[in-house]
Parts: sequence; structure tokens; C-alpha cells
Amino acid sequence: MQAPSAPIPTWPVSSSRRQFLGYGAAGMLAAVLPGCDADGGPPHAAYSQTIEWGSQEIARALAGDPDNVAAVSIALLKNDTVVWQQAFGHASVQDNLAATIQTRFNIGSVSKVLAALAAMILRDRGLLDLDAPVAHYLPGFTMLSPEYAQITTRHLLSHSSGLPGTSMRNAFTFEPIPGYAVNAEAALADQHLKHLPGMLAVYCNDGFTMIERVVAALAKQDYASFIQANVLDPLGMTDSGFLTKRPAGGSFALPYSGGRQYPQEFVSPLATGGLTSTPGDMMKLARLFLDRGTYQSRSIVSADGIAQMGADQTTGLIINPSPQWVWGLGWDSVRHPGLAAAGVQAWQKNGGTAFFSSDFYVLPDQRLALMVTGNTGDAQRADTYRAGALAEGVLLRALLEEGSIHTLPPLVAHTAPPRATPPDLADAVGVYANYNQPMRVTANQDGSFSLSSWNGSAWQPMNASYSYRSDDWWWSNEAPISYRFEVVSGTDANGQPYRNRYLMLRGPLFGAGYNETTLPMGQQLLPLAPLSAAWQARMGKTWTVTNESPATVPSTLNGTPYATLSSLPELPGYILVRNSSYDDGLPEYQLLAPLADDRAGMTVKIPANAGRDLYELHFTTVGGNETLTIGSWVYEASVG
Repeated sequence: MQAPSAPIPTWPVSSSRRQFLGYGAAGMLAAVLPGCDADGGPPHAAYSQTIEWGSQEIARALAGDPDNVAAVSIALLKNDTVVWQQAFGHASVQDNLAATIQTRFNIGSVSKVLAALAAMILRDRGLLDLDAPVAHYLPGFTMLSPEYAQITTRHLLSHSSGLPGTSMRNAFTFEPIPGYAVNAEAALADQHLKHLPGMLAVYCNDGFTMIERVVAALAKQDYASFIQANVLDPLGMTDSGFLTKRPAGGSFALPYSGGRQYPQEFVSPLATGGLTSTPGDMMKLARLFLDRGTYQSRSIVSADGIAQMGADQTTGLIINPSPQWVWGLGWDSVRHPGLAAAGVQAWQKNGGTAFFSSDFYVLPDQRLALMVTGNTGDAQRADTYRAGALAEGVLLRALLEEGSIHTLPPLVAHTAPPRATPPDLADAVGVYANYNQPMRVTANQDGSFSLSSWNGSAWQPMNASYSYRSDDWWWSNEAPISYRFEVVSGTDANGQPYRNRYLMLRGPLFGAGYNETTLPMGQQLLPLAPLSAAWQARMGKTWTVTNESPATVPSTLNGTPYATLSSLPELPGYILVRNSSYDDGLPEYQLLAPLADDRAGMTVKIPANAGRDLYELHFTTVGGNETLTIGSWVYEASVG
């Protein structure tokens, strides 16, 4: 799942965090290499129009964004037959190596579907109870919040555990680095939960890293070996696996960004995003779902396990202001809004790494499936590779061509409704925080409001002003996006009252524009008591990482990661933190609240995406020098 796009930075967006980061100028269309079907034959006649449309869209992306999109690979399955499988472009631009249907891509968070399958296989064997505490299986697992003991496997698989987010240390690298999952679990021992387990669902990569630990503990073997023996081998997925060491053979798509090719990318969080695969292999996995746990008459997982993965996991959530997004177990959505607009149920999982983005769909009723993967494009270009839009467009046209639907759903209208008398904005103005960019709501004299975001030194206007309209949303005249304010209040499971004011965004945020999604983009923060002298003394300082490998993607492309501490004049009592290791190339800022003079913690509880990847700070003094810890990173104060 991805947040609405921000301007693309100088190095690729880490798509794994948003859901869990060329061709020469001449002859670009001619350089698009034809692929072939799985059996080497011509395209399937029943879907010829769909295939023609999809091929043209991919060619347009390769030609329109040659500095970033070197290769795209796609496969479409109907029943037990791959009706389209084709690779376009170059696996290696530098070596003029064509991409083929055997070329493997890093598919990022699509890997989470296999993590959920692993849990279901262990459940079938009587080794795992989805609703038993994870601490029962991992006696060494602990956190500072005592409620960590309530986290279950179901919470981990449905993004509702309350874990802070993503341990990014040594996550995306140019060489294999072992020990990621062990280090991530160890770092959690010095962190609090950001919300009570089961209270809300917000995208959380570390939940699947903990699944990796659970699988290893129960199966008595490492996670990669378990998946290989229990999923990949039985399904004949011979072009899939985890890169825990440098590959000795095979064809791999290499990172390509900004007109430059990079070495092989390695993804350390295996369960959360580390699988390499081909669309053809993923169609074998899709058949497992369509056949309710069997593959070629061999049972891999129970039908109930498949059903559990595809069941709505949002029904028990306390805070859920985005009911269009229906989390499954391992799936981003088990009622994908874009396909739901056509009256079709779809299980969907988005995935990305530092350099690649993918989308995987299974339509259980129509027995249709699709996988598309390729180099992450520049979202600011009109013609580029957008996995979600491409996948949705191909699937809808396939449904139309086979007669499952009679027409494409209408595109979302962008016309603002008539103005209406606005409500009082007095309580809504102020600063709204999220995981990457504080926003400020300012009331205007005409009853409208303006939005701005913090760019590191000033508030930068985000768009024109927004006026209240007859549909109870606030619109500008130019944008297809509308906003409103929503207050969610109640009492949590510990008997503590809560009252969260969210800035809600509505618009065609994902896919091809056939549906609107409503998401909370920020939570209002109120001023706190002034910072203590200990915190004031740290303002303006920079802290440099001491334990990040120089082979990581951010270290290689942007230099040694660092953190800076400052404050916002408009919001006293908070610490504004930039941690460059979490940046997607553009500065990202979180607002933390002091928990003590040596610790600052998370401040927001935002479902879906904007509350992901939070962290807390902890200072210790060794030999008279302060050391800063963020997750599993350790920092020292920079001289000067």
C-alpha cells in the first residue's frame, strides 16, 4: 500500500515503506523487447485486446521514463492457464541484456503473502495458534509496554500489532548482511508500542519480521529454508527465492535509477520483503489460492488457511476511519477498492524495494490472477511505470473481454460540488503530525483553510485554499483531492480515554482512478509544557550513525546516515526529528514527545499508512559522551 506520491527524490523512493525502495534518447520504442507466453506460443486469443492494451501501456512507460524504468515483467492467469506472460526492456542496461520471462525481480512486500502462508502451514500442523500471544512462541521477545504480551500472530499479519513500524538498519543493501531479524527483535526491547494491539491497523513491516522469527522458532529451521521446502519447491517456483548470499547464476533485473545502473539489490527483511521472483512463478502461487490450498492435486495448506487469509480483519478494530481498505492476513486488501468499483472481489498485495515496485492480485470468484513487477518509475512523469494503475487496468479489461463485467467502471469525477456555509474552524486549525511531514492548517478570512507542510526551515504551501462544499468536504477548485476533519473518541482497552482529530483526505489515491479512498493524513497535536533544559541543550545538534553498514543503499547513495533534533515554534514541547536513514531521499520529519530527559516517544495513532514507521529516541551517557539510539541504530554527536 502506498501513500499519495510525493515529489520523487534524487534516489529511488523506498516503496516498501509506502505500502514495504535506461534507454537512450533514440529508438526507445524499438528497444522494447517482445516477450513470449509461458509456452512460447502467441498471445492468448481470448484476451488479445487486453494484452494489446497492456503491452502499449508498458511500452509507453519504458519510453516515457527511460532514466528509471529499464524493465517490466507481467503475467496474467485464467483458471490453470497463463494466458499472457511477457518481459519488456533490459535486465541490465549496462550490459545490453534483455529481460526475459525467467528474469527475477525483487518483489518487496508481495513477500508478505508467503509469510502469511507459512503461518497457515504451521497452524495446520498444530504448531501455531493465530490468536495466542507471540511471546508464547518467542520467550525472549519483550518491549517496554507491558501490552506487548497481548500481541498475537493475527495482529502481526493484519498490521494491528502496535509495533512502531520498520527497522530500517541494513534493510536495503548492495551486499548480503545477515542477522537483520534478530537485530530487529532485539531493538524492540527498548521501545514502546505505538498503540494497543488490535486497536487500529497501520502498515507495519516489523510485524512480518516477527513472523520470520516465529516461523524459525516453531519450524526449527531458518525462514528462507522453510519457505523453500514448504512453498517454493512444492509449487515448482524454480525462479524464486531469497538472496541471502550473492547469486551464483540466474537472470536478475538490476536497479536502474536516474539514468544509472546499480549493483544487485539485497533485501534483508526476508519475510517482509525479501523474495525475488518472476510473474510466471507467482502465477503458480496464485493457483494455490484459486484452488484453495492445493496445487496439481497436492495439498500445501488447508482451504481454511486460504479462507483465513482472505477474510476481513478490520471488523474488530476500534479506530477505523478508512473502511474502504479491508486488511486480510498478508494481503493489503481482500476487497480491493478499484476492482470493487466493478463489483468484483480481489485480494491484492503491493510491494516495493528501494528500486522495484510490484503488484499481485488474485480474483477468487473469476479465477483470474495477475503479477506485474518492474523498476520504480518517477511519479512526477505522466508516462511512467505505475504498478497499481497498470495491474488494475489490465484486470478490468480482462474481465470485460471475458464477459465477467459489461463495462469499465466510471472514472472518479473531479468536479467540486457547490459551496456551502462552512463550520467553525477554530478547533481544527493547528499542526497535524504523521510519520514523515508535519502539516499546518490555517484558517482564512473567507471561511476556507490553507494547508502547508514543514520543509525543514519553513512552512511550504501545499495547494490553493480549500472551501467547504455541499458534500461536507473541503475542496479547492483545481485538485481532485478533498479534505475533512474527523474526531474519533472513546475509551481504550486499558480504560484510558482518547480523542484523536484527524485530517482526512479523499481522492483517487491508488490504481487507475476508478475509485476514491479515504485516508487519515495527519493527527492534530496540542502544545505541551516547554522542553526541559536537557532537551533544549540537544536542539540543533546532528548525530551520526556508528553501526550502519556502508553497503546499504542510503549509505552508498547519500553518505553516512544522521539524525538532527530541532523544534517547531508553533508547537512547543515537542522534538522535531529528522532521521536521514528513514528518508526516501527527501527530508522526513517526525514530532516526538518527551517521556523523560533521556527518552522521547511516538505521538500519533493514525491508521492505514500515515502512522507507519514511527520511532522513539533514547539517550545514554558513556564516558561523559551522550549516545543516541533509534531502533537498532546507534548515533554519536557530530563534532562541529
